[in-house]
Amino acid sequence: MDLQFSQSLNGLEAQAKAFLFDCDGTLVDTMPAHYDSWQYVLNSVDAESELTYDRFCDWGGMAGDLVATEICKELDLPHSPTELADRKRAHFLEQDHDHPVIHSVADFARLVAKTHPVAVVSGGHRKAVDSTLKDAGLAELFSVVVTPEDVAHGKPAPDLFLLAAEKLGVDPSGCWVLEDGPPGVVGARAAGMNVVAIGNAAIQQLK
Repeated sequence: MDLQFSQSLNGLEAQAKAFLFDCDGTLVDTMPAHYDSWQYVLNSVDAESELTYDRFCDWGGMAGDLVATEICKELDLPHSPTELADRKRAHFLEQDHDHPVIHSVADFARLVAKTHPVAVVSGGHRKAVDSTLKDAGLAELFSVVVTPEDVAHGKPAPDLFLLAAEKLGVDPSGCWVLEDGPPGVVGARAAGMNVVAIGNAAIQQLK
């Protein structure tokens, strides 16, 4: 994938004590598949308005229930966000996926994992995140994976990032976060961490 980064990854390892990686859209290009599952759910409830892909990506990194809440507001849907999130999650897990690895980020993760503590900090459901990392051949890199099931508040709150730093035994100020979702950029900065924004939506949030 040809992605824009807010800064070069070259030499970044010299500035960091640890690296935290988002999963969907950062390590692995899963966002189109997640969007397709949401489209399936919206079609099943006869949603009259369209959810564009770009608008969906604005919520990248948020927990499924929060994304569902935003979608219900955006499209004025008279449905339970929790029910829609459960249906979307089930549809996603039922599909056979072949998600492209984002090699520029995955290769960097493999490099810094040799010398630094690394973690995945994802807004995705634990089962989906574990499956995605395993299928991408990245699961063994990360002894620490945190998801919304582990905290009271997911992205854009800082809780996930602070928990990851705690599990790695590193001060938050020494962590660099690679993140493609605007909510993740907000959460990482709120945690006092440095951020490499990936893609236009995240880069705009960083400004």
